[in-house]
Amino acid sequence: MNFRNPAVRLGLLPAGIALALTPAFASAQEAASGTTDLDRISVTGSRIRGANMETQQPILTMTRETLEKQGFSSVADVLNNLTSAGSPAISRSESLASGENVGGYYVDIRNLGAERTLVLMNGKRLGATTSGLQDLSQIPMSAVERIEILKDGASSIYGSDAIAGVVNVITRKNFDGGEANVYVGQYGNGDGDSEQYSMTLGARGERGSLTLSAEYSKQDPVWAKDRWYSRDGSLGPNSTSANWSPISQNGSWCNPTLYDCEDSPVWQTLNPGGDPTNPNDYHTMTRDEYSNSNEQMTLLTGVKRKSVYINGTYDFTDSISLNTDLLYNERQTFQQIAGYPYQSGSFGTPLSADSAFNPVGQDADFRRRLWEVPRTTESQLKTLRFAPTISGYFDVAGKTFDWDVGALWNRNESIKTNRGDMSLIAAQQALGPSFINANGVAQCGTAADPIALGDCRPWNPLLPYGVDGQGSLADKDLQDFLFPTYTTRGVTKTTSFTANLAGSIVTLPAGDLGFAMGVEHRKEEGSYVPDAFAQSGQSTGLGQKPTRGEYDLNEVYLELNVPLLADVPFAKELTFNAATRYSDYSNFGGTTNSKFGLTWRPVEGLLVRATRAEGFRAPTINDLYGGLSSSFESYIDPCGVTAPGSVAGNAACVAAGAPANYVQLGQGNVPCSTLPCQSGDQFISGANPNLKPETSKSTTAGIVWSPQWVQGLDLSLDWYKYQISDMIIADSVDRILRDCYVLGNASRCESVVRASDGHISAITYGTANLGKMETEGYDLGVKYRLPELAIGQFSIDWQTSYTAKYDEAGQNSAGDAITIGRVGEAGLFRVRSNLGVNWQYGDFGVNYTARYYSGMKENCISLADGWCDAPNHYSNGESDPLRHTGSNTFHDLQVSYKAPWDATIALGANNVFDHKGPLMYSAPNSAFAYYGGFDVGRFLYMKYTQRF
Repeated sequence: MNFRNPAVRLGLLPAGIALALTPAFASAQEAASGTTDLDRISVTGSRIRGANMETQQPILTMTRETLEKQGFSSVADVLNNLTSAGSPAISRSESLASGENVGGYYVDIRNLGAERTLVLMNGKRLGATTSGLQDLSQIPMSAVERIEILKDGASSIYGSDAIAGVVNVITRKNFDGGEANVYVGQYGNGDGDSEQYSMTLGARGERGSLTLSAEYSKQDPVWAKDRWYSRDGSLGPNSTSANWSPISQNGSWCNPTLYDCEDSPVWQTLNPGGDPTNPNDYHTMTRDEYSNSNEQMTLLTGVKRKSVYINGTYDFTDSISLNTDLLYNERQTFQQIAGYPYQSGSFGTPLSADSAFNPVGQDADFRRRLWEVPRTTESQLKTLRFAPTISGYFDVAGKTFDWDVGALWNRNESIKTNRGDMSLIAAQQALGPSFINANGVAQCGTAADPIALGDCRPWNPLLPYGVDGQGSLADKDLQDFLFPTYTTRGVTKTTSFTANLAGSIVTLPAGDLGFAMGVEHRKEEGSYVPDAFAQSGQSTGLGQKPTRGEYDLNEVYLELNVPLLADVPFAKELTFNAATRYSDYSNFGGTTNSKFGLTWRPVEGLLVRATRAEGFRAPTINDLYGGLSSSFESYIDPCGVTAPGSVAGNAACVAAGAPANYVQLGQGNVPCSTLPCQSGDQFISGANPNLKPETSKSTTAGIVWSPQWVQGLDLSLDWYKYQISDMIIADSVDRILRDCYVLGNASRCESVVRASDGHISAITYGTANLGKMETEGYDLGVKYRLPELAIGQFSIDWQTSYTAKYDEAGQNSAGDAITIGRVGEAGLFRVRSNLGVNWQYGDFGVNYTARYYSGMKENCISLADGWCDAPNHYSNGESDPLRHTGSNTFHDLQVSYKAPWDATIALGANNVFDHKGPLMYSAPNSAFAYYGGFDVGRFLYMKYTQRF
């Protein structure tokens, strides 16, 4: 930037200075309206200032004008619609997701993982969770000036996490005047109402400026029962749905006087209008009485956000400036899933023989979905960010040197409130002995030793949903007794101090030899503390343990830009760029990462560029110090007779308690009809304090061509290749079971626990540097601004990403190391392409965008369901039946008008033709049979912008 010009100087503006400047703002407007010195600009991916630095690397810039022409109201939505963006990490459709990261919105470049894409705000790191995910909902859309996306590794410039690329959100500064924005929208189904209101005010003076932006945003949830693909949970034309559970909201029990309820239970439910105390008023449950959990689930989570952003600048002298960014953001999200599928056998809480509600006077096992109290999660994140910088320049021997010293304090505080998981302590009391007292009211305890109603409420789990009666779960007092509210709190802090110096060392025949160097000290602190009840494991919810930890690091970097040739035949420019960074971490030690780049302009209008970079991702606080957590995992038990490559009956399986005829059991201890199959028991996973960093190598090569004979046409084609080693991944259940039972590694069997019937009732595993992957592909960009015609101005922007390879290291059923090619899976599209056409005629404008996704593949659920089009497909020598779907294109349209009163009115629709993606039975990035990155219907919106 031109630091000699007050209009573009960065500075810090304390409140007292702001008041002093206020009278001068209006009169100084002309003095502050200078232009940028293009010889001194700074771009994402390099610390060296120069007009030609932007083209040396594959950088995509989205201006505010571009953002306003889209129908998306958040930074995350804009970025996730880039062709180079991967599957959304924890999409709004993943209602079953849990943990600290749920509720946030992230970006994942190249499908390398959101934790491997570094997000910056004005060149400084965005605050992260203990898992290293950076929530883009912290950034208000109204405060964004432009977004720069570097699609290349940049650890040598920015340090950890910049493996896949860097997203740098540049906020508005030196704003003069006012702007108010209103955005309202709704799906064509009449739901998912969205509204956003923002105000930006700014003023500039001779030596400083103040910009304030405030924003309120709200998006209502969308319910699964209101969409065609999620209302009934269908998993295929001939399949029963995994979401239609035999654990019904009406409750069912096994009568121990009639059946062998331990080995061959028969589940009965109450006849309509029947007497729950009469054992003869029950019938065997039918398929039509199963419960559909989707009826109670959110398809898209609800979101509310309030934010205030303030930027202030002040020039102390012509060569020393101060800048500060202050951000406060509060984000709330809401998600709901169906009431818990309670199974008394899983918790050892049968309906007591001495319960007033027991029809037979013997302990009786039961199953009932707790339909009256669905499980809800409200996630709140509060962000406070303060980033002051003092910067300037000085001249030595005719050379200009730019310097800056800055700091960053970022604090994220999260609060999660959960309700709907039952207290097992209260359940045991409610299901225990009870009697009908003299007032005809059911009471815990016995007549000789009663328990006061205020201390215990009896529960009758055999009462169907919607039927009133004593012990009914619809009773609010009983709900308050059985269902506590769980509160989980988390805090992460990032503290950073930086110092940078950039300039030119000497002037070579081809130009100035530029350099940049700097140091950084950073500290990361984090904690995530689940509710004490959740930690105790005395609830139906997934057990969690606290995460607490911190680490700090010191870094130093050096970057050189060496001009080799200039203005000679076949070399208008030939420049070599090199950068290296040394990072010293308190937890694992030091690492050095370097990057090399070459830029060649053989002729005017044609540029060839290439880079080779090393990268790394340091293990996060959660990776190192995360507490134990539990989940219901989907896996294949090799001891089951139906497993591919089954080893049922071998010595290891039999010794572990799995008989030779064992069939893998899933939810409800029912034999699995398809594999992998989800466990009915909670498995435990945890952290590993001995992890080392992930490492990567990335290579890019490309051309940028602006043919002189076609004015306004710009073409670019870039090839990329990434290789990541020592990836930090969870040591999977499948890997452990193969090592234990197939390969005979007894040490891997230690954490596997089997119940008396042979099914795996518990397993514990952690994270490890076990992963390895490689991806390769191309990015094509075409931009063409046509000559202005009598019918208006047309411009075209066509961006396409082609993924040639996406391979991960894995194991086959025999435990052998294999390479798994994943191109074509949902989210890993072979081709993603966005074509944008803009027409402007005077004050009227039309913007059209087509978003194209190539076809997808997934593993077949069943060879007999009629939808498996590649049943004979083999991969790595093993049968791998596949199902393929066709391509999908979503069309967006916006019509705008610039009104004479300095306002812009826009009407638009995303997915204007209401295109529906295909059913995806693997439920990728979603809790439902649909890809979580696709539109869920036609979305209509109106935007109004008033400037003053």
